Amino acid sequence: MSSGKDRRAEIEAKKAKLAELRRMREERKAASLAEAASRRDSEIPTSTPASRATFTDVNDLVASLIGPRSEAGVGTSTDLPHSRGSIPPSPGGGRVPTPALGVSGLSSSARESDAGSDRQMYGSAPSGLAHDSSGHGFEPSPMRVTVDLIDVEQDLFEFPQKQKVMYNKEIQTADLESDDEKRPSEDEIRIRIQKEEAERAARERDIEEESIRMEQELVADIRVLTEEERLGILQDPGFIDFVDQSSKIVQRALQDRYDYTRDYRISTDVAADELEGEKVKRVCAFFDDRWTKNRSVTDVDWSHKFPELCVAAYNKNPSALNDPDGVVLVWNMHLLERPEFVLHSQQSDVLAVRFSPYQSNLIFGGTYSGEILLWDTRHGRHLPVLKTTRSSIGGHFYPVYNMQVVGTQNAHNLITADTDGKVNSWLVDMLAQPQDFIQLTHNGHSKTDDVAVSAMDFPPNETSMFYVGTEEGSVYQALRHDRAGVKAGLHNADVYRSHRAPVTSLSCNKVAGAVDFSDLFLTASMDWKIKLWRGRAPAAGQVQQLQQGQQAHEVHPLHTFDGADEPVYDVKWHPQNPALFGAVDGSGKFDLWNLNADTDVPTVSTSLSNRALNKLVWESKEGRRAAIGSSEGRVHIVDIGELAIPRESEWTDMQRVIAGMPIAREMPIFLEGEGRGRVSSGGMGYGEGGRGFGGYDRRTSAGMYGV
Repeated sequence: MSSGKDRRAEIEAKKAKLAELRRMREERKAASLAEAASRRDSEIPTSTPASRATFTDVNDLVASLIGPRSEAGVGTSTDLPHSRGSIPPSPGGGRVPTPALGVSGLSSSARESDAGSDRQMYGSAPSGLAHDSSGHGFEPSPMRVTVDLIDVEQDLFEFPQKQKVMYNKEIQTADLESDDEKRPSEDEIRIRIQKEEAERAARERDIEEESIRMEQELVADIRVLTEEERLGILQDPGFIDFVDQSSKIVQRALQDRYDYTRDYRISTDVAADELEGEKVKRVCAFFDDRWTKNRSVTDVDWSHKFPELCVAAYNKNPSALNDPDGVVLVWNMHLLERPEFVLHSQQSDVLAVRFSPYQSNLIFGGTYSGEILLWDTRHGRHLPVLKTTRSSIGGHFYPVYNMQVVGTQNAHNLITADTDGKVNSWLVDMLAQPQDFIQLTHNGHSKTDDVAVSAMDFPPNETSMFYVGTEEGSVYQALRHDRAGVKAGLHNADVYRSHRAPVTSLSCNKVAGAVDFSDLFLTASMDWKIKLWRGRAPAAGQVQQLQQGQQAHEVHPLHTFDGADEPVYDVKWHPQNPALFGAVDGSGKFDLWNLNADTDVPTVSTSLSNRALNKLVWESKEGRRAAIGSSEGRVHIVDIGELAIPRESEWTDMQRVIAGMPIAREMPIFLEGEGRGRVSSGGMGYGEGGRGFGGYDRRTSAGMYGV
């Protein structure tokens, strides 16, 4: 393997060298082109200040020899300061113009007045001329010109002068002579260019030869893999992990629902208008043909650290004998087509699953055989890293449907309960044997003392006291440790008894606010009802264990909700709104209740499936989304939107609603052995040993999950 890596590194080094040689060749070509362009620019002559000065001197010399150019009928005065010589004026001239600067600024009337004044001053003789004594000619006589100046306003415009490139023989010869002294001859330039071209051609040939040689070496190094080598690469754990992780990243990017073409200049949102009025929105549904087909969802939970992750547990697929009996899938809201992690339980169905609230990479599971499993997503393995065995001292031997992590970051335990009434406390890093355990017993039963736990929950900020729902339809309070004179164990002197079928779910109100509702809890049952209870704390010195024939004190529910059409499989208080809770039933409906709005009918009722909905869990941070597991293997994600946001008056309104509830005193239900015999309802009765109800057997998941 090391020789292959060294050879791969050598090939990469050769490729890098080849790219460097090609880059150097391109740079030299660009440099040569730039040099040729600069050489052509240097050969173009330009006009210099010295040449322009010489040109001006030549024009002055020519003007002094031939005289200034004059217009017809116009003479030039000899006494003007700007005149260069005494030139006889034209005989027909009748007036003396002003200098060029003055003439341009005078009007025609001014020039006529000047001409008239001249004639008056000098008589009939032409202006500026006199006859000599011999009469042969004229000689210039001194003349005085009087110019009348007037003020004239004119707009002055300065136009840029066009640059003229003039060639002068003398200047050109001098420049060429000076350039010839500095510049090499044409032969030298030709020889130097030929030499540079030869060197460049030689370098290009060397680069080309080196490129061809390296390409030949690369081709020689690439060979066709054998079947064994190909299988070895495909089965390599590092290669499999790389493909799995990289493909997940690509799928997350492709499944991003953000609209990259959205125009923010348009205020209307068509999608929002279509969904307006819907209080519960279906976000997505997780399903995988490979792992969830022919399986039922037995439990769901949200990650406490990553709100986009949820975990679901599944029972056995009877049509896939080679697949693991139990499967746990971690789903990602940004990866809908396949699970983020696939975890296995080889020999037993997984009935309960929980994310660790303090270590996001740990996942706990409870199985049908009683094993407690621990998976660590950092290891990248499907099998659990820790698990209990049936030979563990104090371990479970019956199905585990309920588990919960209680405590703080530095001191927390995993609490599990099975259908035989045993409640164990585990350290998360040691599953060889439980840290401590208690056996929940009821002395009032004639055939068995064990309490078959079907539901369990802890009130907020509690690590010792908890409530358990049983398969007989009753709810009891229990303690893990002795407290203030009250011994640990089941407190069966008070019985919360109203359901006529097994309790499928129990949920304590854990919302903190202005009013404390931590003593309220909800129960759901297969008798199609949801009940609201107020718990009573056990008093010191009070009788906790009833003896044979003693009557228990019955605690009646505060209210009964009858909105379900089928057995209610799960109920959960909302984590942010104290008056809000959700429930799912066997008809595939998700009901959302708000006690401050109505206690008789649900606020929202949504049908998500034509099969039974088994489990419900709220996302704890915001409470907007809920994960709902179904018996067809799908995990539905719903969003309740603004209903999740509590009003400031929710706590006081809830307090008034609870105070106004009449206590529903239904027909008493007596346990077997309490002197009144066994009571049945509609032909339903307790099975043998108190563990069956109306054909429902807790030890099989068929009745529990609507299959």
